[in-house]
Amino acid sequence: MFAYSRPLPFAASLVALAIAVGVSGCKPRSESASTAGARTTIQNKGSDTMVNVAQVWAEEYKKTHPQVDVEVSGGGSGVGLAALIKGTIDLANASRDMKAEEKAHAKKNTGKEPREFVVGYDALAVYVHKDNPLTEITHEQLREIFAEGGKVTRWSELGVKLPAGQDQIVRISRQSSSGTYEFFREHVLNKRDFKLGSRDMNGSKEVVELVASTPSAIGYSGLGYNEPGKVKMLKVAVAAGRPAVAPSVATTLSKEYPIARPLLLYTLGEPTGELKAYVSWIMSDAGQKIVERSGYVPLSHAADRK
Repeated sequence: MFAYSRPLPFAASLVALAIAVGVSGCKPRSESASTAGARTTIQNKGSDTMVNVAQVWAEEYKKTHPQVDVEVSGGGSGVGLAALIKGTIDLANASRDMKAEEKAHAKKNTGKEPREFVVGYDALAVYVHKDNPLTEITHEQLREIFAEGGKVTRWSELGVKLPAGQDQIVRISRQSSSGTYEFFREHVLNKRDFKLGSRDMNGSKEVVELVASTPSAIGYSGLGYNEPGKVKMLKVAVAAGRPAVAPSVATTLSKEYPIARPLLLYTLGEPTGELKAYVSWIMSDAGQKIVERSGYVPLSHAADRK
């Protein structure tokens, strides 16, 4: 099953978006989206899981909407949400839910309630080096490896035999501002803190690259960052004795893969003007084809399974 409890709000999100009213944060703020020849810049920041797909969205949208510049940067979900709370960006990408206290701070600082849009789904994969003989792992084993107080530090303790000098497990994690870090901590580690001593990477791509070059490593990152032939994605079981399921678009859709999550966009209030048009386009067939090409689960596929 999914690791989160939110129902799949596809139709609701689309209907709400179609009737949305409010104030757009698009810059320059003095320019009206309906003014002929006016240019608009949308500042988009946040999740490193989503930064690649967000960059492609921006590039493709520019081809048909040359008057709109979408400036994309990463830094992690926490970084994007912090900027949204301050009112310095228009659109935050997040691979975790916005917390209640973050929403309250945004309302206090800007006078606007954050608005959430589900724009796709992701399987959070557990990666090991391609030569690691391990094929599956349980949530409890992951807690023993990654969580504070966990006892597993060597591959041999999991029954895995690696060449001499490679038995010590190298844990690859994310920085604490990452939504992926937060999601893994909450849904896999049961909100326990991470052990000290992991190698904490700034981006999802860097996690997979380091696992690929480190035979004794294990890390977690989005499905869209898989590098076949360089790393291996493990099957994951909720508990010992339960079926272990490989991460894929199909198992995310079927809700069999146990570490799945929504991909989210946040705005301040209901978007209008060019910001509304851009979010609508992301949720349209054109934007969702980019989600699928990037290795994630588009809304249309999930809607077909409802």
